[in-house]
Amino acid sequence: MAWPSSNVALGPLFSTQAMAAVFSDAARIQAMLDVEAALARAEAACGVIPVSAADAIAQAAQAEFYDVEALGLAAVDSGNLAMPLVKLLTEKVRERDAEMAGFVHWGATSQDIIDTGLVLQLRAGLELLRNDLTGLCDALAAIAEGEIATPLAGRTLLQQAVPTTLGLKAAGWLSGLAHAQRRLAEAGSAALMLQCGGAAGTLAALQDKGFAVASAMAADLRLGLPVMPWHSQRERIADLGCALALALGSLGKFARDLALMTQTEIGEFSEPSGEGRGGSSAMPHKANAVGCARILAAARRAPGLAATALAAMDQEHERGLGGWHAEWETLPELFRLAAMAAEAALDLARHGRFHAERMRANLDVTSGLIMAEAVTVALAARIGRGAAQSLLESAVRRAKSDRIALADALAGEAEIGRHLSPSALASLLEPLNYLGTAPEMARRAVKVYRSQKAAYNRVIWEEI
Repeated sequence: MAWPSSNVALGPLFSTQAMAAVFSDAARIQAMLDVEAALARAEAACGVIPVSAADAIAQAAQAEFYDVEALGLAAVDSGNLAMPLVKLLTEKVRERDAEMAGFVHWGATSQDIIDTGLVLQLRAGLELLRNDLTGLCDALAAIAEGEIATPLAGRTLLQQAVPTTLGLKAAGWLSGLAHAQRRLAEAGSAALMLQCGGAAGTLAALQDKGFAVASAMAADLRLGLPVMPWHSQRERIADLGCALALALGSLGKFARDLALMTQTEIGEFSEPSGEGRGGSSAMPHKANAVGCARILAAARRAPGLAATALAAMDQEHERGLGGWHAEWETLPELFRLAAMAAEAALDLARHGRFHAERMRANLDVTSGLIMAEAVTVALAARIGRGAAQSLLESAVRRAKSDRIALADALAGEAEIGRHLSPSALASLLEPLNYLGTAPEMARRAVKVYRSQKAAYNRVIWEEI
């Protein structure tokens, strides 16, 4: 009986097609075969095996020749995919040239092939993430600039605080995501290292050609050459897992804010619309924030996956039992989730709609109470902070109890009227007059992002 597929129904919800392809079963097998072919070419170049053996191995190293399902079932007994794959690769080479079959997998161990194959997949996955995250950051920079002075209510502890701007809010999203992208680039670059150590990390089977073979193999695969094998030193893998989780957390922050802004009573943002998007099976009027929901679901899963990568670090001696195995699905799942979340966030940033009129209306929903701090600061300059605070608290209590505007409550406070004229109070109660350095901070955030983007693209991403 065929093993049932488990990723068709929910896979599109939590990955992109491109990232799913990078970490598909076929891609995993092909990456491992690419490593076997590179190993053979390096050994042939160093005089360890015949050139004809390397040619035969390379010709047989095509995933289409192998039954992925059969390999998976065989891995149950062998403990990993490399062992049954090497057996089948050897048989395929034997069909072409029996004398050359004995040179398959010469001097290597299963973990060399699996780890390096994973690294090849990581490189492809990082390139996909780079594109979407860069596009998202560019889109947020454009929003920050375009909405540099668009006022909206700042909210702390889910309550209105003081006015801020949409530009500064977008700059905050940008700064967080740009930091996460830089960490991902750094961790990704560090993780792209060859694994070539043989049975216990000594390359003893290659005798005096070990370093030469590893160097040639790294050059062939365009990977870094580590000082020594990292079979049970998993810092690079754990670091990349944490960087992916960090990126998902930043994407989650973006989605959380937007989801709150889509609430009916707030109405400051709308997701892109389309046939069937965000609908309800029971309530025709609803437009659910489905893009935000997908991102938030991915962000919720990220900490547990990163924790698995961290928990797998304390591996035993020269080769771990179980810890290494726990990574095999963890890193691909983080990549799939990050790719989906980045793509969904890019769609929201490019095609979602911010509603400035609702932002302005929400600034007025407290009938001026959101401007209480502005009046307190101005009054404090004349009578001291303590006295000013006391007067404003009294006015605010009256505004709330009598359900009147703050302006009317202030007008009833004779002490305030002695220090602030009606025109001065009117100016203090205008949100546009109390934005502080929000526009300048947004400009600075965009400027810093663009300067760092150029530097990191040149120094880090080009290495990947």
